[in-house]
Amino acid sequence: MASAFSPAELTWEWTETAEAARRAARACPHQVLTTQGHVLRTADFIGTLAVEAAVHYLDLTVEIPAAAAPDPISLGLVRRVLDGLLGESPTDGWDDLTYVLKGTGRLTLTETERARLGPAADRFPLFG
Repeated sequence: MASAFSPAELTWEWTETAEAARRAARACPHQVLTTQGHVLRTADFIGTLAVEAAVHYLDLTVEIPAAAAPDPISLGLVRRVLDGLLGESPTDGWDDLTYVLKGTGRLTLTETERARLGPAADRFPLFG
């Protein structure tokens, strides 16, 4: 989709879609839902979509210098998911953006980071 639109059009589409998803989530009366053969709590499904949106926002804006910075709340949510997948929080002192980029494979770990993470480094990226 990114190649089909100008950055301004893509930003407009993203904003409109995100707002529609937010309104739908608030209006949803169901406690659970079924998707792809799984039953999830609605809140967990919405959280999954928020994590996916945060990561793909970074993918879409990496080459757009004028793009707004990612929302700190969304990066914090992705950090919590990465911590859960890793089973701990890395002690490298990464800010949320760096952790999200490294934890999802958008940035590779340096040899120094690999050494500090020890065996946990082999689990990176935690999801792609």
